[in-house]
Amino acid sequence: MPRRRTPEIRVEAMITAIVLISADVHQIPETAQSVADVPGVTEVFSCAGDVDIIAKVRVREHSDIAEVVTERINRLPGVRHTVTHIAFRSYSSADAEAGFSLGD
Repeated sequence: MPRRRTPEIRVEAMITAIVLISADVHQIPETAQSVADVPGVTEVFSCAGDVDIIAKVRVREHSDIAEVVTERINRLPGVRHTVTHIAFRSYSSADAEAGFSLGD
């Protein structure tokens, strides 16, 4: 009996970048909303501390990060400066719990 070929499922990895944004203090809410409207930006947080806004960017190619950050985010009104960090791996509480599981 001939073996059936299982269709190959291709999962494309997404590249995640965390963008730290210094913004004009008088335009933080408007700037955060403008950042959230940029394609490729999945989450935006206004925060206290050394930076005003943190954005999570998820794209398919490294070159897309340059497009999202340098061509889009950096040109938005209210954005003064950005620092971008590329994530190598992500972790979640579910990952941590699975690591300590004794095989229920």
